[in-house]
Amino acid sequence: MSANQTLHAAFSGHVAAALDALVAAGTLAPGLNRSAVTVEPPRDPSHGDLATNAAMVLAKPAGLNPRALAEALVAELTKLPAVTGAEIAGPGFINLRVESAAWLDELRAIGALGDGYGRSAMGAGKVVNIEYVSANPTGPMHMGHCRGAVVGDALASLLEFAGHGVTREYYVNDAGAQVQVLARSAHVRYREALGQEVGAIPEGLYPGEYLIPVGQALAAEFGDTYAAAPEADWLALFRTRAVAAMMEMIRQDLARLGIAHDVFSSEAELQASGKVDAAEAWLRAHDLVYDGVLEAPKGKTPEDWEPVELPLFRSTRFGDDQDRPIKKSDGTWTYFGADLAYHFQKAQAADALVDIWGADHAGTVKRIKAAVAAMTAAEGQSPKPFEVKLVQMVQLLKGGQPFKMSKRAGTFVTLADVVEMVGKDVVRFTMLTRKPEAQMDFDFDKVVEASKDNPVFYVQYAHARIRSTLRKAAAEGLAPSADALERLGEEELGLVRLAAQFPRLVEAAATAREPHRIAFYLYDLAGALHSYWNLGNDRPEKRFIVGSDASLTGARLFLAAQIGQLIRNGLAVLGVEAVEEM
Repeated sequence: MSANQTLHAAFSGHVAAALDALVAAGTLAPGLNRSAVTVEPPRDPSHGDLATNAAMVLAKPAGLNPRALAEALVAELTKLPAVTGAEIAGPGFINLRVESAAWLDELRAIGALGDGYGRSAMGAGKVVNIEYVSANPTGPMHMGHCRGAVVGDALASLLEFAGHGVTREYYVNDAGAQVQVLARSAHVRYREALGQEVGAIPEGLYPGEYLIPVGQALAAEFGDTYAAAPEADWLALFRTRAVAAMMEMIRQDLARLGIAHDVFSSEAELQASGKVDAAEAWLRAHDLVYDGVLEAPKGKTPEDWEPVELPLFRSTRFGDDQDRPIKKSDGTWTYFGADLAYHFQKAQAADALVDIWGADHAGTVKRIKAAVAAMTAAEGQSPKPFEVKLVQMVQLLKGGQPFKMSKRAGTFVTLADVVEMVGKDVVRFTMLTRKPEAQMDFDFDKVVEASKDNPVFYVQYAHARIRSTLRKAAAEGLAPSADALERLGEEELGLVRLAAQFPRLVEAAATAREPHRIAFYLYDLAGALHSYWNLGNDRPEKRFIVGSDASLTGARLFLAAQIGQLIRNGLAVLGVEAVEEM
């Protein structure tokens, strides 16, 4: 096994070679699809070091008995010098035991590769466009945006780590009614800045204090030119200025989380460029849009509902319950209509698309995926892969009670407030401690708690412990060394086996588009480190530093240093810094 090939990848190759040998011997039919074959740790560590399902998934298409195929595979795999045992479990799973030397080689590989350990070429440079956040440009970022922002950014880093090219994109919704409201709200603050008495902010406008400096800037630039002017004279101008100010505020808020997008795409510019009209024409030419009348909504009567002919997308072809309009009765585009053109535009420069949406948009997933599949499929080609990841809202708690609203924002807690209170790293890691589709409580008291129940602390503390140990050893003239790794015992090898899963986990998480798997893994790795540390509390001979045995100490320090390296690698993917001390 070379230094740049991890143990799990090497054994995947060994299994593939064993299958090739069976094909060459005539035992197995050639040309079988092996994409479902896996090599991974068994669920129960007592069963062995590695397990493969190769016999299970290939037996049926090969017309063989799974156990018979497993026996043939075992005969091939036991020829490997590194395999010390192979057992068939159940109907055909194969459990392998691997010699200690192979795990020690893996530990050396972590040391050799450093921050490159776990990186993969599986992405083959293919570009994935990830659109995330895309909050309306009407105010500062709030915690309703935070979770999707972190999930999207961590996913982007994960895919880069796995060998993809990545485009981080933000869709600026600057063509809808909400930005007209923003412009009117800015006009109130503009008149206020001129010294006019405006009273309470009118119902329906944005009341947040964040628009006060926008009004002041408009007053400084235009004086009282638009104070009493009709709305038609200033609405477009104030909308442009206010959106620009809000987007600058949003960029600053995202920067607090360590997030920077590559592309900001304007909905208004998309529509002005005629791309939405072009998308409609393409869809009509392919019989995917037609002019029709929707059925009356349930509960409506003919007296209060007027049938209107609208351009409809044939979403029922793709499993939707009805065809969907791409334009409103006033001729403006629906969100769905504009989204069609926007995704078509994104697909021109990417090999795959991922959208991170709030869970409240779940109802539109099926139709937008159907439309994108239709529009990105060229003649005779498969549509470009497109996934929508839904993210549930976050409930903020403090003292066991819902957290109060922010005065600056008017109606919500700002992201900037939360980052200032607990820090970027706490926010980012916490947002990845639950699957994004699961509800989450963000408890201000618990996310800063120094306990095992706080994953952020638990992982950071593991890294800090390692760094502290290495500093203490250095002060005593001791250093990590790979010279006597064979002196590591079974408890230490257990840490190595867990560490060795990282490259495989990176690829699995990238394939599933699930960056939270990295956070879960780091928690498990930290737990294993803490457990070993506690073993040394009870048994001094198990400590990392054994003053009377320099070679054993060097080997254990080398192990500790590589576990620390892995924690740093995983945290870097999540956009979280590893602390040196706590």
